[in-house]
Amino acid sequence: MNSDNDLQIAGDILEVPHLLQAPREHPVTVAEFVGLARSIAADRSQWEHLVQYDATSRWYHRLRTGPGYEVWLLSWVPGQGSGLHDHGRSSGVLTVLDGELTERTDRGTRALATGTQRVFAPGYVHEVVNDALEPAVSLHVYYPGLTEMPMHTTQACEARPVTA
Repeated sequence: MNSDNDLQIAGDILEVPHLLQAPREHPVTVAEFVGLARSIAADRSQWEHLVQYDATSRWYHRLRTGPGYEVWLLSWVPGQGSGLHDHGRSSGVLTVLDGELTERTDRGTRALATGTQRVFAPGYVHEVVNDALEPAVSLHVYYPGLTEMPMHTTQACEARPVTA
């Protein structure tokens, strides 16, 4: 009978370089884009000093670009929202860096607390709003880079909670 203690690797695995993948300079998979967003979120020195709040319109700043992707930093004062939209042919990762946001879709409403990440495919329709009493900051990674943001009618989104 085999057990975990019976498993042995003959030789040094590090001596087999063709089995080791070199780290990529830029992400290419969904998991790598999520990892990029998490690493930026964890290092506040990369973004915190850039954040501004604007009571008249949502503030945004392109933080980084890479081959085919963009990273955006957005701030949201209480009451600000994106309107119901999709991202055209772009996929994305939304990460809440500070505060709390609300996401509304045709499937319902979901609270997004600090640290929450949402991954979406091209054509995903949603609205993001700051329903809280405090400002919020979010990070958005788009692949390919965002070239369009078609707006939709609000009738498609009902305010019903999403169950986990």
